[in-house]
Amino acid sequence: MFVVNVHQAKTELSRLLARVESGEEVVIARRGEPVVRLVACKPRVQRLPDVLRGKVKIPDSFFDPLPEDELKAWEGR
Repeated sequence: MFVVNVHQAKTELSRLLARVESGEEVVIARRGEPVVRLVACKPRVQRLPDVLRGKVKIPDSFFDPLPEDELKAWEGR
């Protein structure tokens, strides 16, 4: 864990971000008291297009019009 004061954090933000990206934890302190902890964000999971292709079958009836009573329920009538 690396501790810096607010002034140092403002002047060296790019360097602090590089340390965080390399896996280090940075704490920003005000008057010697820890206030904020900088940690790397979890990387987003990459979505894979067509990952379910051929595994899911949507029946043709899915696209049929809804019955009138169900349609009214969806529309709040």
